[in-house]
Amino acid sequence: MRACLDHASLIASDFERSASFYDAALGALGLARVAEFGDEEDDTADVEAVGWGPPDGQALLWVVTGDVPTRGAHVSLRSGSRGDVERFYAAALAAGGAGRNAPRRWPIYRRGEFNAVVADPDGNLIEAVSGE
Repeated sequence: MRACLDHASLIASDFERSASFYDAALGALGLARVAEFGDEEDDTADVEAVGWGPPDGQALLWVVTGDVPTRGAHVSLRSGSRGDVERFYAAALAAGGAGRNAPRRWPIYRRGEFNAVVADPDGNLIEAVSGE
């Protein structure tokens, strides 16, 4: 069996702000919250980890609480269409993300692909890529 990426995790400096950002940005790509966890030993624990993935699948990207936030990571997600990439970019900006690369073709890097890149609230780069 070949190795493949199972999931990625990011530690957020402001968990609620980051969770809201990812709800919007990833929701535009058809991904949903598929998992939420709090402290298993506390019946009234706040949510401390959220995972997004296909509505009927496992989490691909996690945002968790922690002492030192993740900064400078780059996560690229394959999308279904150019329209998905454009919706992702608009939703991410509306949810507090910072535009890094507006939706466009990048023939020098990815011939035939269309993508956009935004920075999440902690500066991690999130990219949506389409083959259209």
